[in-house]
Amino acid sequence: MTPKPAQYLLRFDDLCPTWACSRWRRFLPAVEQFAIRPILAVVPCNRDPGLEAAEPDPDFWSEMRRMQAAGATIGLHGYRHLCQSRGRSLLPLHRRSEFAGVPYETQREWIRAGVEILRAAGLTPRIWVAPRHGFDANTRRALREEGIPLLSDGLARLPFVRGGVTWIPQQLWEPAEKSAGVWTICLHSNTASDELVRRVTEFVRLHAAQFTSVDRILAEFPAGELSLTERLYEIAALLRVLGRRRTKPLLTGL
Repeated sequence: MTPKPAQYLLRFDDLCPTWACSRWRRFLPAVEQFAIRPILAVVPCNRDPGLEAAEPDPDFWSEMRRMQAAGATIGLHGYRHLCQSRGRSLLPLHRRSEFAGVPYETQREWIRAGVEILRAAGLTPRIWVAPRHGFDANTRRALREEGIPLLSDGLARLPFVRGGVTWIPQQLWEPAEKSAGVWTICLHSNTASDELVRRVTEFVRLHAAQFTSVDRILAEFPAGELSLTERLYEIAALLRVLGRRRTKPLLTGL
């Protein structure tokens, strides 16, 4: 049997009313022309000054609803995006996070409040996207209890189940050709350079038929426990990412 070619998924992080709307629009021509169905990681109640790129956009929520109607998947991107905890994350990529190390009851309260805010805005959050990849076993438990047993993170090549939650891996912060597997490219529209926008646009144009969606991934790649080979790959990938962080500490998204 011929192996299935690599499948790609776009994810846009740090979306909130104080986004830099004009910078977001740089990605729209490719997204719309090729009917890309990305993950939109929305911060429900932003309090992070670093995400205050402009005055609140009165059209932000309607733009998110429009994208959702076109097939995008809404992600719950934390609660307030305030990364003040030093708890150890299941993915040890940052020293501070919003959720890792925070008591279970507080985490569940934040997740519930975030879901309610997004639903009140006409959105249906289906997948968890942790600010700075920061989450722990209590986060997974709270997500299950609040009806979101799906997250976008991890460095494996295929979706998998761990801790009662289905993980769709997110391993890339810029386009890269792969031979097989499921690859999520994480983008930050507020800070993306024009050169990165150009590269993403060209990559989408060349590989449009390989871009997928959360629903298709779940249907075409049934998740289970990772094989030993894939688990070893995941560990090696984590070590590579940590090594790049030491040599390129300012790499956006890591």
